[in-house]
Amino acid sequence: MRFAVLGPVRVWRAGVELEPGRPQERALLALLLARAGQPVAVGEIVEVLWGGRPPDSAVNVVRRHVGALRRLLEPGLPARAAGRWLVRGAGGYQLVADRDSLDLLRFRALRAEARRTVAEGAPGRAVEVFMAALSLWKQPAASGIPARARAHAVFDALDGEYLEAVKEAADLALRAGVPEVVLSRLREAAVGSGLDEPLLARLILVLKATGRQSEALSTYRAVAARLAETLGIDPGPELREAHRTAARRPASPFPGTGTGTGTGVGPVTGEEETSSEHDPADSHVTGPQVAALPVPAQLPHDLAAFTGRRAEMDEVLALLSGGARSAETVVISAVGGMAGVGKTTLAVHWAHRVAERYPDGQLYVNLRGFDPSGAVLNPAEAVRGFLAALGVAPDRIPQGLDAQAALYRSLLAGRRFLVLLDNARDSDHVRPLLPGTPGCLAIVTSRNQLTALVAAHGAHSLTLHSLAADEAREFLIRRLGAERVAAEPEAVTEIIALCAGLPLALACVAARAAAHPHFALADIAVELRQTHGSLDAFTRADTSADVGAVFSWSSRALSPAAGRLLRLLGLHPGPDVTAPAAAALAGVETRQARLLLSELARVHLINEHVPGRYAFHDLLRAYAAELAHTELGEAERHEAVRRLFEHYLYTAHAAGLLIAPYADAIPLPPAPAGLLTEPLADDGQALSWLTAEHQVLLAVIDAAATVGPGSGGERLACMLVSCLERFFDRRGHWHGWAAAQRTALDVALRLADPVLQAHALRGLGRVEGRLGLRDEAGAHLEQALELFTKIGDDVGRAYVHLSLGWEAEQRGDLPDGLRHDQRALDLFRTTGQKAPLASALNAVGWDHAVLGQYAQALSHCLEAVAIQRELGDHVGEAATWDSIAYAHHRLGDHAQALIGYRNALALYRQAGVPAEEAGSLARIGDTHHATGDHEAARTAWQSALTLLTDLAHPDAERIRARLRRLDEPGDHA
Repeated sequence: MRFAVLGPVRVWRAGVELEPGRPQERALLALLLARAGQPVAVGEIVEVLWGGRPPDSAVNVVRRHVGALRRLLEPGLPARAAGRWLVRGAGGYQLVADRDSLDLLRFRALRAEARRTVAEGAPGRAVEVFMAALSLWKQPAASGIPARARAHAVFDALDGEYLEAVKEAADLALRAGVPEVVLSRLREAAVGSGLDEPLLARLILVLKATGRQSEALSTYRAVAARLAETLGIDPGPELREAHRTAARRPASPFPGTGTGTGTGVGPVTGEEETSSEHDPADSHVTGPQVAALPVPAQLPHDLAAFTGRRAEMDEVLALLSGGARSAETVVISAVGGMAGVGKTTLAVHWAHRVAERYPDGQLYVNLRGFDPSGAVLNPAEAVRGFLAALGVAPDRIPQGLDAQAALYRSLLAGRRFLVLLDNARDSDHVRPLLPGTPGCLAIVTSRNQLTALVAAHGAHSLTLHSLAADEAREFLIRRLGAERVAAEPEAVTEIIALCAGLPLALACVAARAAAHPHFALADIAVELRQTHGSLDAFTRADTSADVGAVFSWSSRALSPAAGRLLRLLGLHPGPDVTAPAAAALAGVETRQARLLLSELARVHLINEHVPGRYAFHDLLRAYAAELAHTELGEAERHEAVRRLFEHYLYTAHAAGLLIAPYADAIPLPPAPAGLLTEPLADDGQALSWLTAEHQVLLAVIDAAATVGPGSGGERLACMLVSCLERFFDRRGHWHGWAAAQRTALDVALRLADPVLQAHALRGLGRVEGRLGLRDEAGAHLEQALELFTKIGDDVGRAYVHLSLGWEAEQRGDLPDGLRHDQRALDLFRTTGQKAPLASALNAVGWDHAVLGQYAQALSHCLEAVAIQRELGDHVGEAATWDSIAYAHHRLGDHAQALIGYRNALALYRQAGVPAEEAGSLARIGDTHHATGDHEAARTAWQSALTLLTDLAHPDAERIRARLRRLDEPGDHA
């Protein structure tokens, strides 16, 4: 058995999670877990379950609950037999558990171990143990049980244990000089702890210690204001002392996020060695970073002709009119209603009206919760998008949705953000995206009522209905003019009735009428009445609007070519489409596709949401998909999808070759005749195209993988993933890459194709290595090596050995890393491929340098440089010069080291690789420092710090520490 109470109450038997029963049974289990190892009296159980008003049958009900729990834990146990896990004694009922079976006992044991470690004089190790203990807490303890039971003192005591552990961890982290590791936990704890002054004091101190002085000071001011307003008191001595410490000197200029691990700026001394992966294709890829960004302002454009909704606007604006107190309250407004009723329009208009109250930024995401294509945006993808907007480099984003959401909430803590979450499927879809701090506003739109948000988060719910007749008339006046509407009042009344006041339908009608000002509105009403369509699945049962009729009537006004494109676009799996992709789908020239898209946009059947990119409202996407399957033949649909997928595959292949010319992707068959691809002139255009199409390409992979056997789509999905590996790595999109690789592996196994399986396993091993999943990465790479060996692919084997060499280095097994890199080198010498041969030479050279074998290091690296110079492989050459310089530095030949580092620096600058440029600058500073030229060291380190700060790179703090040491009197070591 295994139990959890540090979050939702959960129980597993033999690895299978069990349903812990009805609410009172879950509460009983939670109480027994909270008192694990101690007997719990029947009286205490009654008090927890019913409070001060138990029924007369309470004791009998408790016995029944105990019996149900015994059957759950040990289903084969005879009725009167003694159980192993739940026992009855003189003092009451007791659940038998230990640290291996219950997370609470494991937490307590780790906390005790951390205290012992402190007593042994190892605060750094103690911090690690404390963080391991805190990581066991997923939510407030015993969440999910009835509120009355959860309010009992036994569960408050568990909350108190957690807060005390957070405080202890914060104290230790400050002592050990690693305050950043506890910042996220402190922020989360502070949100739910009310006015716990000792906890808040530690938050201020940790904010200060991590370079966030302004946030530390603003946190103190907010706490002081809340104390005065709520309790009428001033901050206590602990808070005041924390404030004095925070105000003592200016903050560090680095606005970093404090997450993840760096790629390594290089050692301060020879004892602090770091290395980079020597996968040959990686020599053409930058370390994925996201530069520090301006204040996010992601709201879509407000509708200039916004009409009506006066009562609804008054209601939502009143939510924020309660003065300072309400401004510090998290407000979640779930705006519901049927598709096309104007939820997004209202939410965007409201957001623009109040945006100035949220100076730290406005975040927006379309969650596509009801997208007919099924391309719902995963909450993890949305969180990662927000983290990128907040300046977090993609490769600094932690593994797992819980950790990502915690980082997101931490970045919003103490700040004022507006977050608009559009088109959510259900409450679980948005929970990870909700701010966890006062001062933020979250607006959520959904067709569902999201009652769980109302119940659990105190959301204010607003359900939209169709426009009233007067508002619908005003809607048409704003678009057609008062004179034209007044001239035909009866026709206008009929149009409003036929559209049932649905804003999206009215917009289509208005677009038709505005495009033909000589048409009588009465004729338009007749045409609308006589046209039939169907979108029943997307309308409420209580509406009389035939939305399909409106859309079919609008589509009939299109040219035949535009009408055909509308139907074909219903087959596109991605969130939006460009003219070249539409051209491939329709089998026409790009210029013609662009004209047809403009025609669709003019009648509001598609929206150009950013220049050159067109997207459907999801209701219109459903209509287009319905038309595609009812009015296009199967053969035409199949050919259109094939052309579209091939457009993306061959363009991605060309783009991949431009950004990583020597990558070992799965070979593609010859391009089919008449193939339409994007024209890409250079690596800059290639990277731009891949970045813009990122989400579309992921959707194409999923669609192609499920298009069905015999279609060729499954094999295409595997090839597309292979083409995108270097882009994913260069941009740091490791989580999306991992998902795509798992899809490719599933397909390859389904097809029983060993070539596809080998490539998929190798790619999956690589990305798992990036994510720090050492065991999984090693296992998948070993499987890939076995398959490449079986199929006789020496090039594939060699690349796997390079990746295994890097994995060995990450584990600290340098001899094993050298063994794998040397095996890769031997294989590349036999295959005759120069670029990967040079990268393998550099990998082996680096291994020798780190192992102190400098002659071998220089021999291999100089051979690599000659090849890379011949090929024009600037990034690879830069990496090798950096290895050469490192060897000279360790030999004490600082003049030669500086030459090598400057060569690397110039090449990195030429290639536009700022993270690697910063690394070379840092090592130039190290070499100057070793010669005693401290001013030259300062100049190089300061330049590196500027680059790393712009990149929001965590290694900036290491450089800042070196600069601080230069300023310490008499200590330049």
